[in-house]
Amino acid sequence: MKKTLLALAVVAAGSANAGINLYDANGVKVDLSGAAEVQYHHGYDKGSKGDIRLDDGDLSFDTSVAISQQLNALAKISFEYENEDGDTDGSRVKNYELYAGFNGDFGQLTFGRQYLVFDDVGIGMDYEAGIGLSQANKNTLDALTNFDNIAKYTYDNGMFYAGISHKFDDSAKGTKDNSITDGRLGFRVAGLDARVYYIDYAAGEQIWNLEAEYALNSLVLAASYGQGEVDHVQGKATQLSLAGSYTLDKTTFALGYNHITDDLVGSQLTNSDKVDFDNVYANVTQQLHSNVKVYAELGWLEANHKSHDFDLNYTAGLEVKF
Repeated sequence: MKKTLLALAVVAAGSANAGINLYDANGVKVDLSGAAEVQYHHGYDKGSKGDIRLDDGDLSFDTSVAISQQLNALAKISFEYENEDGDTDGSRVKNYELYAGFNGDFGQLTFGRQYLVFDDVGIGMDYEAGIGLSQANKNTLDALTNFDNIAKYTYDNGMFYAGISHKFDDSAKGTKDNSITDGRLGFRVAGLDARVYYIDYAAGEQIWNLEAEYALNSLVLAASYGQGEVDHVQGKATQLSLAGSYTLDKTTFALGYNHITDDLVGSQLTNSDKVDFDNVYANVTQQLHSNVKVYAELGWLEANHKSHDFDLNYTAGLEVKF
């Protein structure tokens, strides 16, 4: 669900024209939107083979009902296809959003199955080749962001924006609290967009990320620094990310770098040694139509620990949306 800066830059290359209005009368508006994305992809895993990959598919119904001039009731139902690790047949279709709420000048308040505010974290301009804290330390940091029982509030007046969400505890009796609370605070001024994210898992994990991006005409530059810790586990994981993109007519070029230092004992490590990951990626995107894009990407990943060995990551993809 993550919306990268590259996606925003590509939208700027051609007018956004996605979405079909199904009904608009008597204060009731219903819209349908969707997308399909297919790739030829080779991951970082040593010895892996490249193959055609059904990367993503989305279908979303959005409804807004005018209660008054200042208040609307809203609802959303969306289905997503994602090719994820652990799928026995290589595919999964799931209802990721099913919520209702209200919006108006005060912001937007929603309840139900949805994404936490933290889902939008990151300044990555990659498609598949960038890594994050949870990818470097898969057995410890795990930033899950989609649940059935979330209350979420967001506000944005153009210059200042904020958000907070809470996943309620639904753990079995006698087990540890599994609630989650997170938030975002940001501002925009003269091409600069800066924000900070924080997420706290009652089970004992905390992650924060400070981000900034600067847009000057067709050039976008971005940087972030984040840190993750786990209760009762020695050490922490940190990440520095840099990225930039340049759009020429309908073509966008992007380059990014991630450096992760992981010294969380008890994940991949058997002692107090730390692991440093260096990750570089580059891609080019061609906007064939406001609703159609093709792209190609190369990624490189290296770690200073003998337990990690990686292949070249490469991807070519096509996305069609409506």
